[in-house]
Amino acid sequence: MTMTVEKSATGVVSPQYRALSIGLVALVMLVAFEAMAVATAMPVVARELGGMHLYNLAFSATLAASVIATVLGGRWSDVRGPLQPIAAGVAGFVAGLLLAGFAPNMEVFVAGRFVQGLGAGLIQVSLYVVIARVYPGSLHPKVFALFSAAWVVPSMVGPAIAGFVAQNIDWRWIFIGVSLIVIPSALLLWRGTAGRQVSDGIAAPAPGLGRKLVWATLTAVAAALIQYGSALKLAGLPLLLAGIVLLAVALPRLLLPGSLRAARGLPTAPVLRGLAFGSLTAAEVLIPLMLINERGLTATGAGLVLTVGALGWSTGSWIKGRGTISHLAAIRGGAAMITAGIALVTLVLIDSLPLAIAFVAMAIAGLGIGALHPTVSVLVLEMSKEGEEGQNTAAVGVGESVFTVVAVAVSGALFTATAENYAIGLSFTAVLAAVAFLLAPRFAQSRAAGTMEGAAS
Repeated sequence: MTMTVEKSATGVVSPQYRALSIGLVALVMLVAFEAMAVATAMPVVARELGGMHLYNLAFSATLAASVIATVLGGRWSDVRGPLQPIAAGVAGFVAGLLLAGFAPNMEVFVAGRFVQGLGAGLIQVSLYVVIARVYPGSLHPKVFALFSAAWVVPSMVGPAIAGFVAQNIDWRWIFIGVSLIVIPSALLLWRGTAGRQVSDGIAAPAPGLGRKLVWATLTAVAAALIQYGSALKLAGLPLLLAGIVLLAVALPRLLLPGSLRAARGLPTAPVLRGLAFGSLTAAEVLIPLMLINERGLTATGAGLVLTVGALGWSTGSWIKGRGTISHLAAIRGGAAMITAGIALVTLVLIDSLPLAIAFVAMAIAGLGIGALHPTVSVLVLEMSKEGEEGQNTAAVGVGESVFTVVAVAVSGALFTATAENYAIGLSFTAVLAAVAFLLAPRFAQSRAAGTMEGAAS
């Protein structure tokens, strides 16, 4: 069946797209809020449920589940249309929220977090397919700019709201409250797809999907081992090494052919965005520690520095959504700005330099990721053949998640191994961003749609 797309549009919030756009943004914002809020509430949850020994597993379980669900949801969307996996994802996300919210012990809470991860993974990859099938290509940058804003707002207010609820009401309402809002948001999205050919499948069923899910499971286990092992420092070294070995075997089966050698065109996307996003995320793990321990900032002050970065992300996405800069400029310039921002914030280690440098540095890095991140999403949809949008988006999502875990783990290990040398840890993240800068021209170029590179390599 041939995919149909609206021929003309005035904007993503015009009457013909308004309900769908609001529904999309609401679902993304709720998933993002939960991700941001849990980090704040987890110490309270673990203490009350007597599960400090499972603290890290509560995060790893969600990550592992989302990797598996991303692979499943991508192909499911291509074969059956995105509405089925979105419905399943909403059901799973709500079930996981309720399971965590009513958990009598930490084991049940971790199980709830795993189910949440399954739901969130299905939702996020399927929403990309909805975008490809409903919105014309000219509106894709604007839709992804909205997605960026939907992540930025929870990153700014989510921790504060979660902290207030956990301290003054009950941490359980963080999960129960979100579950009450998810379904209305999904119904609004459903209403926005009425009359459009979104529920039909385009691709043929994939005979190798079962094997792919096995590799996805092994990749998820590897990522969890790396994340968990890095948190244990020296004692976790065997887990960290085991995770890296397992990842080296499993991950290539989930990425696009040629991804790990950065083949020209679409295969470079998972590595490019994984390096860019992973480098900044890993840097943001170290930056608050550096500002508090080396320059005497309070936790609130250090948080404000990251908030400036989040605002920069939103601004960068808005600028790209206006269509004033080219795809290559957004990607290569974005990677360069991330590299420059990380390098600049490292200078704060010099006591004679003003702390204002940190704010400027994070604004620059935020602008960079804000321009780069949605542009990769836009190009992946443009370069994908009909019926491959889901699996290609899934490959990018898996690459981003896994590269981020590895970046955080390795930068943290370097930081610890060098007697907490912030410059070494941050320099590693800057190198990752610089590699993304070098790879940008191999991805953002004129290339026929498809998952394989052209004759040039």
